[in-house]
Amino acid sequence: VLADPARIGSSVNVWARLKDGTPLVTAVKRGEGQIVLFHITANSDWSNLPLSGLFVDMLRRISTLGKGVGAIGDAAVGAEGADVATVAAEPVLPPVQTLDGYGALKPPPPTAQPMASAKFTDLVPSLDHPPGYYGSAANPRAVNVLGPKSLLAALPALPAGVERRGYDGATATALKPALLTVALGLLFADVLAILLLAMGGLSLGRMRAATTSTAAAVVALALAASLVPNAAEAQTAPRRAPASPSVAASDQTALRATGKVTLGFVVTGDSDTDATSRLGLAGLCKYLSLKTAVEPGEPAAVNIATDEIAFYPVLYWPVLPEARPLPEAALAKIDAYMKEGGLIIFDTRDTGMGAPTGLALSGKTGTALQKLLARLDVPRLEPVPEGHVLTKSFYLLKAFPGRWDGGQLWVEAADGDDDPVGGGAGRKARRADGVTSIMITSNDFAAAWALDERNRPIYPTVPGGEGQREMAFRTGVNIVMHALTGNYKADQVHVPALLERLGQ
Repeated sequence: VLADPARIGSSVNVWARLKDGTPLVTAVKRGEGQIVLFHITANSDWSNLPLSGLFVDMLRRISTLGKGVGAIGDAAVGAEGADVATVAAEPVLPPVQTLDGYGALKPPPPTAQPMASAKFTDLVPSLDHPPGYYGSAANPRAVNVLGPKSLLAALPALPAGVERRGYDGATATALKPALLTVALGLLFADVLAILLLAMGGLSLGRMRAATTSTAAAVVALALAASLVPNAAEAQTAPRRAPASPSVAASDQTALRATGKVTLGFVVTGDSDTDATSRLGLAGLCKYLSLKTAVEPGEPAAVNIATDEIAFYPVLYWPVLPEARPLPEAALAKIDAYMKEGGLIIFDTRDTGMGAPTGLALSGKTGTALQKLLARLDVPRLEPVPEGHVLTKSFYLLKAFPGRWDGGQLWVEAADGDDDPVGGGAGRKARRADGVTSIMITSNDFAAAWALDERNRPIYPTVPGGEGQREMAFRTGVNIVMHALTGNYKADQVHVPALLERLGQ
């Protein structure tokens, strides 16, 4: 049934037209409802709209115009007779999707209960009825966290005597050294008792005295073992050969750094941050040893002002909010390191506050990262593009999460040499062998990689849990492999052609 534009009056609403003005969807009120006409055939003889996904979306939008279908607060829900119609159609509304503690829509938990549609407008979210969508999947109804009269207020101050602590908390106390000492003491006591029993000439009193002295010795050994400071660290710390008097301390550092692949982290002066960096890189090294052929050494703490950084293929640099501009000597060292193929990862650890698109890093005021890199020749940066070597250097990745997920990972742009950003007085940081010289993230990589002495995660990964931690480890592996292999993976695109030529 075609609609004649000349005969359409003011009571008819045209919701969709063709380019030539022909009405496609019209509606007219009839009593308390509406009649909606689609002026097309039911097949594709005249139009392919009935076979498209757009047609389904249009029908869904039209179905929401009925009374009692809108969300809480809609005028249609409060209209007279809306609740009666809804109860007749759907007396019970089961949960479809609910919000978790991080505000993400997830499948409803087992504790979520269906609700009566008659009480829907007055429902307050609770453990049994968490906020989310209820009803049918085609026409769900929303239970919002906040209502029209909800007020957001700051949390009250902590009461007296309450201490604020982080997720890491106190580390576990290892009982292994003390228990081994007690076991050794008991072994000696057993041997001594057997010897005393074999010597029949000893009197009962002397035997009791010997037994008492043996027990006292065992107790003394156990107390001595428990009072030794850092006993667990002494058990687990790697033993290093004593330094030769003829070898300088700097030479020892160079030997340790070049003996194995060594990852470095910049010391910031904050004990918690530096400990997290050390544990994070140590955890990444364990993952590298388990999953790849790389057998890295212990991560090294680096003083960016005084230490040599040329030994480390990757340098992890957590950026503190109170970071200050670097001296000229440190800038020259960093610039040479980047030009010679080194990779520096600047981690602001504040997802959502990292360098946005188009932000220049040459400003002397602004974010902590801007202040830190104000006078450094930083190339033009871009988010990791699709097909970048970093996405396939070992694992196939599409995202690069850390402890947080949502922050962008920035790398040196492919044409960074042509358009540098940073004003380095003619200096241009170039990519060596396809390796980006700088990365900037806000996802807090080190916290996601950090493991305790039992290889248990120290910090939670938000919001993806342990699946997100696995992807964070894979991100670290790809970064290290990218720094070590350069454009090797990018060159693999030519392998089929080379094999074909060799076959000929």
